[in-house]
Amino acid sequence: MESRIHANCNRCSDRSNALHGNAAGHICCTRIEHLSVKSGQEYILEDVNLHIHCGELTAIIGRNGAGKTTFLRTLLDEIPHSGTVHFMKDNCACTSKPRFGYVPQQLAVEQNSPVSVGDLVLACLSRRPVWLPQRKKDMKLIRQVLSSTGTADLADRRVCDLSGGEIQRVMLSLAVNPVPDILLLDEPLSGVDRSGLAGFYALVSDLRRTNDITILLISHDLDLVAKYADKVILIDRGIAAEGTPREVYNSSAFMDLFGKTGVLEI
Repeated sequence: MESRIHANCNRCSDRSNALHGNAAGHICCTRIEHLSVKSGQEYILEDVNLHIHCGELTAIIGRNGAGKTTFLRTLLDEIPHSGTVHFMKDNCACTSKPRFGYVPQQLAVEQNSPVSVGDLVLACLSRRPVWLPQRKKDMKLIRQVLSSTGTADLADRRVCDLSGGEIQRVMLSLAVNPVPDILLLDEPLSGVDRSGLAGFYALVSDLRRTNDITILLISHDLDLVAKYADKVILIDRGIAAEGTPREVYNSSAFMDLFGKTGVLEI
């Protein structure tokens, strides 16, 4: 099974040739086969088959209720499903589960909560009670984690005082520490202004290249998807279309869902 999955993957073969003799590089891919989720007698997702790779940003688009979030939750093994998910890494070594990073749609923050960004980071990464004074090594850890998304200057700010975009960048810092095999972003920027959206997409794209990880991003921002995504998946309770942004945006399934006005010049 292991050799078959990699042997049948042109992307992995090309990458293997490109990385030959380069110990710093690695090969990984995730093959999703016949994935289905049912609620009673109704399919929420039906027969999803996908092949995704490290170093690529794959955007998931579709109408509300099409099964996009269900798909991510299924990968996290949070809901019952049928089908298989094969994760392959390096020399065809199969791991039962990849390491996931996850950024939700939003973080519920109580108004006027005294919790600082540094407190949040320590609560997620350390067993030390956050009410104890921070030690030098705690502060070093906080700034090291936040520096990955350029948010170290937010360490002393209260979480409740941050903008939506700032909160999501902090959450992204936590999601990529330690570096995951697959980063899942569930429409993480609802309500964020346009400049914040573009900055977040640029940051995610840079993390994908720097850390060579697989990224799955749910988004409704079709123009930014066209600019930053390597691959687009149109979900409508199954895979309605997949390919490059140009291929998907010019597919009949996309036209039916978004209309001709949704097609972008890409």
